[in-house]
Amino acid sequence: MTWAPEDTTAPGTEPGAGPNRYDESGALRTTGPRWRARRLNPPNPLWGSNGVAFGPDGRLYVAQFLAGQISAVDPATGDVDVVVPMDGPVQSPDDLAFGADGSMYIADLVPGRVWRRSPAGEYHLVSDDVTNPNGITCVGDRLFVNEMKPGGRLVELFPDGGDPVVLTDGLALGNAMQLGPDGHLYYPHMLTGQVWRIPPDGGTPEVVAEDVHEPVAVRFDRGGVLHVLSRGVEGIVTRVDLHGGGSRTRVTSGLRGLDNAAFDAENRMFVSSYASGGITELHPDGRTREIVRRGFDGPYGVTVDLGGTVHAADHYRLASPATTDEGEPLGPSPQAGPGGVRTHLLLPFAHGITADGELLHHTSQFGTVRTYDTTTGEVRERARGLSRPLGIAVRPDGALVVAETGAGRVLALGDEDGSGSDSVTVLAEGLDQPTDVVFDAEGRLYVSEERLGAVLRIGVDGGTAVVVDGLGAPQGLTVLGAELFVVETGHRRLRSVRLTTGESRIELEELPVGPPLGVVPRTEPALFADVMPGMARRFAGLATAPDGTLLLSADGEGTVLRLTSRQEDRPEG
Repeated sequence: MTWAPEDTTAPGTEPGAGPNRYDESGALRTTGPRWRARRLNPPNPLWGSNGVAFGPDGRLYVAQFLAGQISAVDPATGDVDVVVPMDGPVQSPDDLAFGADGSMYIADLVPGRVWRRSPAGEYHLVSDDVTNPNGITCVGDRLFVNEMKPGGRLVELFPDGGDPVVLTDGLALGNAMQLGPDGHLYYPHMLTGQVWRIPPDGGTPEVVAEDVHEPVAVRFDRGGVLHVLSRGVEGIVTRVDLHGGGSRTRVTSGLRGLDNAAFDAENRMFVSSYASGGITELHPDGRTREIVRRGFDGPYGVTVDLGGTVHAADHYRLASPATTDEGEPLGPSPQAGPGGVRTHLLLPFAHGITADGELLHHTSQFGTVRTYDTTTGEVRERARGLSRPLGIAVRPDGALVVAETGAGRVLALGDEDGSGSDSVTVLAEGLDQPTDVVFDAEGRLYVSEERLGAVLRIGVDGGTAVVVDGLGAPQGLTVLGAELFVVETGHRRLRSVRLTTGESRIELEELPVGPPLGVVPRTEPALFADVMPGMARRFAGLATAPDGTLLLSADGEGTVLRLTSRQEDRPEG
């Protein structure tokens, strides 16, 4: 995006005002005497959208893996109601299906559980004897689940008790599956680009289609036509003629990161996106109609380059709030959508981010640090095998400095000998939970300690000094002039610290960060699920723009906030 003159929009008319996932009023309540906040994109109603299925009431039920909740969408109005809350027993729902009696069955991926939610809203654990359960489907009163892992199984489960029955194993990452008109269960192998089928009573699995573009889900329409969704950037759906010679037709929707689909009674196709959330009707000719707008799943880290373009690390991708050169939101498009977010790159998994000229350096809490060249599209791995790396900054000498949260360390990465291979240097260790890092104008390094509730300065000898403490779960850091700013996610506020005097004050309150109001988060799911990535911790990033404004990842509602200083009390340099 390009920075525009300061807007004069009246309070309460921010983009996307209306019920959202964080606040039913939709209002941006953030207030403070020195700063005003403005959304750069409307809130995202869904925390990603994964498995979808129509329920007995005609609503479309949406599993939201990243949120740990399930919502019901009215396809006529787009209204969203939370049905399975994020503080309930289900931790990471990735797919769902309905049984003949109206019960909802849920594949809870990370802890390896399958749940039944009765029509009365009661939860019953069906099984904890599956690993990475993902694809789930009901055939009358029978329940089938497959495992999203190399060498995974396809099993029948018995809600009333009984050991699982293994139909087959050796799945190369199973995912969304369905019973076909021929009475076979159809399922994808995501790693090999194949679609397979097997009789529900067992037998020899059979390959139905090969060389399918990045298959993530198989779905049959009301006429029995097989649709295979692609998880890639083009939003491809492949239709396979199973009644003739296996001919194929492909539709390119432009909906990036498709995840799943469901057909209603009128044979209309509704699709979800793991990358950007939302629900979209996809017509047979590739035209789209938005039902629930798309947007940020997070965002996590945020940065801005020297040209003023805002970049956010959004777990499954690198993306930006999308505006015109005049700073106005873009109109609907498959890439940006009315949610006003443009995907640059599908890139699992991006969490911390910082800009450095034409380069974007980013971390994944699953252990890697990478550099993305925005001019060439090249992605270079800088480090791997780290323990939950998160915040990242560029040192004045060009080295990357990373908060290795899981190991309690702050590291420097750099190609010191010109060999093209980065060395790793420990700058500080023995920390508790370092979360973000930033440098001031003098080259001094600061780190937020989320669990200790403090910001520390790291000396050249690795020693630390407390800059400010008594904070509530501090995460994102940035520096503007002589002031350091920190996001207190536990108290939902922005605090500043005068680096010359140590004076500290609250700048903004009621930030839309963290879980929705009134929700007490459960214990977080594991970072890894078997050999696959599990659930990364959320992160509210903070950055300084070239014009002196601040950027905040409002991960509670799915926006980036621009924070503008009121001119009568602008901080000195």
